[in-house]
Amino acid sequence: MAKTARSLPQTLRHYLANPLALGYLGVVLAVCLWVTVDTFSAASSGDASLAGVWAILTTAPTSLLFTSLFTFAGPVGLIGIPIGAVAQAFALGALYRHVTERRTHGTASGISSA
Repeated sequence: MAKTARSLPQTLRHYLANPLALGYLGVVLAVCLWVTVDTFSAASSGDASLAGVWAILTTAPTSLLFTSLFTFAGPVGLIGIPIGAVAQAFALGALYRHVTERRTHGTASGISSA
């Protein structure tokens, strides 16, 4: 069976619209919201917080690679977090699709994976 070429939006939707990728993006969003709340509450108390490290660690190693290659000062340096999140969600989605499609094709041809 010949594979048809997908456009970029179709490819992104194919790999990002599955439970594993969406769950990972949900975890990253929750951590970023927690960091935001902690930052504003720590700013009012005058106490420093290292909560921002968790957002980078959640998307590591991709965000660390991005921040080590490009040195941006200030808030622009945080662009590695969403780039890392999407890149890793794409990789997790590709892994999820590979495992589920392999399992589906294996049982369709009469071969059991058990």
